[in-house]
Amino acid sequence: MSHDLDAAQIRAKNDAKLIRMGNQIATFFSSQASDTGGEDVAEHINKFWEPRMRRQFFALADQSTDKFHDLLKAAIPHINKPEELEES
Repeated sequence: MSHDLDAAQIRAKNDAKLIRMGNQIATFFSSQASDTGGEDVAEHINKFWEPRMRRQFFALADQSTDKFHDLLKAAIPHINKPEELEES
């Protein structure tokens, strides 16, 4: 059927949604008067994103950060990597 999505289309939708969520968090923290915006974004992601989401985030960041808000880019070194990624 034409409304069925293949695996690549589903992955692309999920990737776009995760980037949008990360950028929304970064946009919120960019409106705060803080010098620790990237760390604040990372703290939020570390608290509320499960390892699967963070794993997907790091896979996207490895491909390209062109679509990432600047604070989301600044958060990358402060985001906890899931254990599976730390071992590789």
